[in-house]
Amino acid sequence: MAPKIERIIENIELGEGPHWDISAQVLYFVDIFSKTINKYDPSTKKHTKAHFDTYVSFIIPVEGEVNKFVVGLGRHIVFVVWDGESDKVEEIKMLAEVDHQSPESMENRLNDAKCDTSGRLWAGTMGVEKINGQVKPNMGSFYSYADRKLKKHFNQIGISNGLAWSRDNKKLFYIDSMKGTIDQLDFDSSNGDISNRRTLFTFEKNQLNGCLPDGMTIDEDENLWVACFNGNKVIKIDSKNPETLLDTISLPAKQVTSVAWGGSNLDELYVTSAKFLVDGIVLNPPDHGSIYKITGLGTKGLPMSNFRF
Repeated sequence: MAPKIERIIENIELGEGPHWDISAQVLYFVDIFSKTINKYDPSTKKHTKAHFDTYVSFIIPVEGEVNKFVVGLGRHIVFVVWDGESDKVEEIKMLAEVDHQSPESMENRLNDAKCDTSGRLWAGTMGVEKINGQVKPNMGSFYSYADRKLKKHFNQIGISNGLAWSRDNKKLFYIDSMKGTIDQLDFDSSNGDISNRRTLFTFEKNQLNGCLPDGMTIDEDENLWVACFNGNKVIKIDSKNPETLLDTISLPAKQVTSVAWGGSNLDELYVTSAKFLVDGIVLNPPDHGSIYKITGLGTKGLPMSNFRF
């Protein structure tokens, strides 16, 4: 039986960072260009959002707390209190600032982020989109944040994007979209050290030309599901065998941006997309710029971790 693809939310400018909160059974995501954090409750089909005055790149709940989140706001990692209903947040407190070393890097913004099983935040940056949606290359860096301390792991990143961890927490999978690869690194969960970065999967070698790897998640079989920006699809790849494409799920949205497993059994794949102008090409809703739910994929995901102070 073919997977079932449903459009659940429409008219999102740049949907990103889907995060399924297991305790609340709701989906959080951001609309970067509309400067909003968003909440979707599948049980009621209710969609709410709160507005900011700058780009918002991720929203992750704080573990064990209600209505408290860590959020990416421009170049700042911030703590936010939001009731999930109001169009404004109740409180914003800065935790850390990134990419402030030079006037050029201060134009950067945070992009994708996730927490590991210790509740440590991992987040990367990118150069700002200025002309025709094009990004200045090699401006970004990759960070972790834990115990109120920020640590830079590497720089010269084009667009810091998808993140996932192996079941045994010994591998971190990472995407720099402009590199066109899914990379893997050795991961030490005890201290948050990463090393030995190498390529696992290359878009060009697998005839995925014309699109970029974007957001990513992992299933219980340790296969990676990768959003293909400008590619109208999500791909499934084998994390244990390099350069192995297992499946392709076609979508009506061209700018597929990220993926996250959700639902009570973690067997529903939520997919974000965008509809912003790149190279003068207009992408009309509702197909473009919607949030999709895909069921019937025959697998389920590993749970996402919340942030811990």
